[in-house]
Amino acid sequence: MSTSRVLTWTVAASGGYETAWTETGDGLLRARGRAVGTLPEPYWVSYDLDTGDGYVTRRLRVTVETAGRTRSLDLRHDGRGGWTADGEPLPGFRDAVDCDLGLCPLTNTPPVLRHDLHRTPGEHRLLTAWVSVPALTVRPSWQTYTHLGPGESGTRVRFVSGTFRADVEFDADGFVTAYPGLAERLP
Repeated sequence: MSTSRVLTWTVAASGGYETAWTETGDGLLRARGRAVGTLPEPYWVSYDLDTGDGYVTRRLRVTVETAGRTRSLDLRHDGRGGWTADGEPLPGFRDAVDCDLGLCPLTNTPPVLRHDLHRTPGEHRLLTAWVSVPALTVRPSWQTYTHLGPGESGTRVRFVSGTFRADVEFDADGFVTAYPGLAERLP
């Protein structure tokens, strides 16, 4: 059985908005999203995210349009530790099972769902394929997710990457409701 949802966030970090059309069920997540931002320059983002079993990233397709150019990225994970970007191998990502699209609250959902951190205690450190926006460069990023317990609008999960830290709130389905400094979901 699958559940479909449409989610919209104000994204303070980009000076814009994001809407994602999602479908979850049987350990899978499929989403397509559109975002508009004004920082560091005005841009549009379109993305499609598909996960395999256990919410492991299989593919992220992203297009960014700015006044000066259009960029695209086709990021793929083969399910065995191999990653490619536009068909070219990405070394240094062997242990990564998640992607993280910059300024996108949706891409925090797969690791939270996989480890059930929106419902149960735990802490997980993981390597992600982090994609910058609007440049679409890909680099490895170690991230830690820690279940903190109830919050104002759901369950709080601490997100840490390098020196960055935020206590993010997730709803009962594992989607971001409040990400301090980044985004707030609209009702």
